Amino acid sequence: MHTQWLTFAEVDWSNPVGAALREAQQRELTVLAGDPLHEPGPPPSADDMPLFLVAYKRSSGEPLGCGGLRRLDGHTAEIKRVYVVPYARGSGVSFEILNALEARAAREGYLELRAEAGSFQHNGRRFYERGGYSVIPGFGPYAGNADSRCYAKVLRRTVPVG
Repeated sequence: MHTQWLTFAEVDWSNPVGAALREAQQRELTVLAGDPLHEPGPPPSADDMPLFLVAYKRSSGEPLGCGGLRRLDGHTAEIKRVYVVPYARGSGVSFEILNALEARAAREGYLELRAEAGSFQHNGRRFYERGGYSVIPGFGPYAGNADSRCYAKVLRRTVPVG
């Protein structure tokens, strides 16, 4: 999977590049939240993340970002760990990652994607809203959590021609 200037690689959760990107994200979120225990639900793991993508710059092979899907049920997945390195922000990488996750989710048969952003994640909230996600009541570990804003988007079904 690739775009004009990005290549996406599906990697195992234990992949060192993916792990380094997730660690960088968590360091930033800890600073923003002021608390290392900022995640209201269980952290994602290899056991519940069937898809994790790393976005690489096509011209250099440099990793620019990542994102993954956590399976919630047979029709719904949660977007997790979308992250773009600071110097690539504002260039559209995050939306390319989101588009790649949505396309892959649709191919895998998911009908809806969900996401959560904490009260301190103002950029994350704007990101999902600009990406066409609607605010929904809290789900799963986010239900009743005033610090969480949850989102959902119904995926377009592609019908084979012929």
